[in-house]
Amino acid sequence: MEMTNLVLGKSTTYDCEYAPSRLQRIKRELGRSQIKNYTESEGYDLWRLYEITYLDLNSLPKVAVGKIIVPKDSEYIVESKSLKLYIFSLTMTKFKSLEQVESVIKRDLSELLECDVKVSLMTLNDNDFAISKIDSVELESAIDLKNFQQNSFTYSTDMLKATSDKQISINCHTNLFRSLCPVTAQPDHATMFIEYEGKEISYESLLSYLISLRNHQGFHEQCVELIYSDIMTMLKPKKLCVHASFTRRGGIDINPFRTNQAIDSYKNVRTVRQ
Repeated sequence: MEMTNLVLGKSTTYDCEYAPSRLQRIKRELGRSQIKNYTESEGYDLWRLYEITYLDLNSLPKVAVGKIIVPKDSEYIVESKSLKLYIFSLTMTKFKSLEQVESVIKRDLSELLECDVKVSLMTLNDNDFAISKIDSVELESAIDLKNFQQNSFTYSTDMLKATSDKQISINCHTNLFRSLCPVTAQPDHATMFIEYEGKEISYESLLSYLISLRNHQGFHEQCVELIYSDIMTMLKPKKLCVHASFTRRGGIDINPFRTNQAIDSYKNVRTVRQ
């Protein structure tokens, strides 16, 4: 689907009856083709749904939350506003169980994206949606901000330079990340996590690079793949994981994860802003 045909950024009406036709997809290649040094990785996109509601067979409203996991090798991603409209269309639709709702969403998204999409729905008491304790170094707290100077808000990889050949291990995050939607130019905020093993680089340089993306226009997935590709290209680390926890919009948050390591489990980090 062409970007001009998306519902994103346009006035829309809402359906209260099941409407799978609301779903739209976007080719991943539209974002990846803009990355100069795109680097292959392992990974997935975790989407969390906070505003699921439907009717049981007695017309009693039910509410739930859910997770969607899309493999990063899928040809398509789902357009986020269309997913919101699709989820909202369940509002006045009767289902016999939460499991049936889960099965319907999984079927529709797998058909749309032409891949195996994992979907799990749960009640509001499920601990899987609890806010996570962040166990990594916060960049903006670890550096001397009095002497820190951000010289540019124009995307640049100039800051990604090793200070020595000494091998170090970094597990860090910043809450200061912001980018812009490529369609509406609205701001997208995220906590950006980086796990890195390779040549020494300063926290200041890493933070300055991430802040330089403040006016970058890209979908959430593209931003993470851009950061991953830049670090791999400029620093060639032995280990790299880049994971973003974007704040919620329309009852949905998006959490792309990219790594050069084998994936044996899915990270489900939910930050306080989500």
